[in-house]
Amino acid sequence: MPLVSISHAQREPLHWLNWCGTVHHGVPAGQYPFRENKGSYLAFLGRVSPEKGLDRALAIATKSRIPLKVAAKVDRADQEYFISKIKPLLRNPLVEFVGEIGESEKGEFLGNALALLFPIDWPEPFGLVMIESLATGTPVIAYPNGAVPEIIEDGTTGFLVESIDQAVRAVSCVQSLDRRQCRETFERRFTARRMARDYVALYQRLCSDRTGGDEGDLRIVQSAA
Repeated sequence: MPLVSISHAQREPLHWLNWCGTVHHGVPAGQYPFRENKGSYLAFLGRVSPEKGLDRALAIATKSRIPLKVAAKVDRADQEYFISKIKPLLRNPLVEFVGEIGESEKGEFLGNALALLFPIDWPEPFGLVMIESLATGTPVIAYPNGAVPEIIEDGTTGFLVESIDQAVRAVSCVQSLDRRQCRETFERRFTARRMARDYVALYQRLCSDRTGGDEGDLRIVQSAA
């Protein structure tokens, strides 16, 4: 059975499988409106868990002396980690913990930020929040794990960093990035329409490569993110 990966990085631990193509995720072009004005705070959006790097984001904001807004959910499995490791850090006056937000709130939260912090500590198969941020025009400062280098263009739509200190330097430079370029990159690479076109093209290629059999027998399974 042919499999479709959501990033090249996703294939690495399962390289022996029958991968037939890669299709990056996309979101509707109008779901997150572009915001041209640079924001005044850093944003973190995701789960509170060790691999998501909220502790790193808090350290980056503290050393940068720039406010950090945290929109994050705390799953039951991560309650102990949140209480013991993260909650004490939230007393920092630079930090605002807004909790979990819905889809309708993401555009404003991301679009009003100076940058999205994505300091993950695991091989993320994709990271949908990065393209949501780019859609609003907000650049991304991220650790280059998993699929991150496939999504963020270093020095154009954000910065790839290897340490807290590098991230702090990136924060000081992020205002030099063109927010419109972030939006244009999203429109070119990460819309739902582009994703659909890629799946159709891949399906048509697989159909044309088949010899014998019925096209209905062909199944493409997208691996889970």
